[in-house]
Amino acid sequence: MRKSRLRLFKSTSMLISVLGIIMIISTIIVVAYVGYSIVSTGITNEISSGTQYDELAELKAEYNNLSVKFDGIKPSYYAGDADDIKVYNDAKLELTRANSAIENVQSALDANKPSNEVDSRISYAKEKLDIANQAYNNL
Repeated sequence: MRKSRLRLFKSTSMLISVLGIIMIISTIIVVAYVGYSIVSTGITNEISSGTQYDELAELKAEYNNLSVKFDGIKPSYYAGDADDIKVYNDAKLELTRANSAIENVQSALDANKPSNEVDSRISYAKEKLDIANQAYNNL
């Protein structure tokens, strides 16, 4: 009877030790995976953010070029009648909306918003800039 209890104790102790080692190894694997995910997500966000800053710079350059064009034709429209001024101001309003959308992208990047939200704001800003460009072409 004594030998069977001793064998049972040894086998139970061995089982608990093996299960403990398996639990420790699985915990290390889970922690390593979570750490890897966090690091890779951070790197991906940094790369995405860099691209988004490049797109913002392009949007600002396009806006500045279009703004110079608007300023160049302003005297000819303001020399005309009230209808000419209204047409010019309506087109200039589209340019102002584009600028607002570009500033919205800048604020999202400054606030470290998620990549998909910044991308949607960039898309909206491009859309508004295209509308402003079309309004200039219609002048």
